[in-house]
Amino acid sequence: MEYIGMNRLIATFILGLLAASISIGDAIAVNPDEVLDNPVLEDRARVISQKLRCLVCQNQSIDDSDADLARDLRIIVRQRLVAGDDNEQVIQYIVDRYGDYVLLEPPFKGTTYVLWLAPAALLVIAGAGLLIAARRRRDVTPEQGLDEDEKHRLAQLLGDGKEG
Repeated sequence: MEYIGMNRLIATFILGLLAASISIGDAIAVNPDEVLDNPVLEDRARVISQKLRCLVCQNQSIDDSDADLARDLRIIVRQRLVAGDDNEQVIQYIVDRYGDYVLLEPPFKGTTYVLWLAPAALLVIAGAGLLIAARRRRDVTPEQGLDEDEKHRLAQLLGDGKEG
């Protein structure tokens, strides 16, 4: 009885540590030395940073990433804001240097058509494949039975196995 209670206590403690580490991980991506003194500019920097992809991690924004490149990009964003750029100018400055891939939501234009349309095209192709497979399966006629030669041959094979 005590053993089960102890396992629950340990499991709860481990889950608590995991939850704390996840929330701390998100909080420490932006280093204190990066934070701007002006809270309005800092809020704008955080909004912009959440729209830009970490080119190292690729599935995180630079606001969430601990990579050195993400840190450098966060600093550039803040420098551009302090220099007087608006949000769109800051984003364009980064895109000019790294391309549309740096955006977590790339624009719909000629160079990104494949990126936007590939998932839909794959769904259409998969659906067509499933439809064709279902029709082929439905069109297969059930076996009509064995003809006389096949019955005779089967009897010989089964007979040979039993006589052995």
